[in-house]
Amino acid sequence: MKRRIIEIDEEKCDGCGLCVEACHEGAIQLIGGKARLVSETYCDGLGDCIGECPRGAIAHIERDVPEFDPVATVEHLKKIGREPAPAHGSAHAEEPALPCGCPGSASRSLVGDETAAPDDLGADRRPELRHWPVQLTLVPAHAPYLRGADVALVADCVPFAYPEAHRDIIRNRAVLVACPKLDDFEAHRAKLTEILKVARPRSLVVYRMEVPCCGGLTAMARHAVADSGVPVPVSEVVVGVRGEVRV
Repeated sequence: MKRRIIEIDEEKCDGCGLCVEACHEGAIQLIGGKARLVSETYCDGLGDCIGECPRGAIAHIERDVPEFDPVATVEHLKKIGREPAPAHGSAHAEEPALPCGCPGSASRSLVGDETAAPDDLGADRRPELRHWPVQLTLVPAHAPYLRGADVALVADCVPFAYPEAHRDIIRNRAVLVACPKLDDFEAHRAKLTEILKVARPRSLVVYRMEVPCCGGLTAMARHAVADSGVPVPVSEVVVGVRGEVRV
């Protein structure tokens, strides 16, 4: 059957093994110092491994391969001494595994993706998003699109208040979205610290709303920079509830 599956470019692979850890099905193993897909039937095609590859050596393709076999995959995991990941929402799972086994959370770059926008949009209305996902919780620290990038840390209300968010905020930036009031502050601080250490972005701009509680996003960013020890310049842009910008 023709379905989505991952493909590994052995020329780009440096054998770091991050994809092996990221693959919940154990479909990838290091063989001869290179990551290899040991069986197509173990690969579910969701691509959790893609965003973890610092070399950009893994990509999605569609081709004729055997159907994913969950039963064989569980047996394979037992043989290699790994526990099968609990199903999302399972009563036996202490917490849902992120990025939750959902195809929509698989990390991918949208640069050069000609299917990313409808053809009938005008040039001034083209979406500028360069990658997926955007939620800080879901973005892998090793995602290639974060390395050396200009990063926008955006409060999740900002795009609703600011009408030119794609043009002025998202264009040519990697985007991380979070809410300082409703999300876990310390978890976000730890995640952003990890991203800064691994990706070493060129700059970090915090886009926050004018409401007082949103100031926590800037504080979190400055704490993460201090924790990481990476000298990333941090700036702040404040957006009013009527869309006005205050730098």
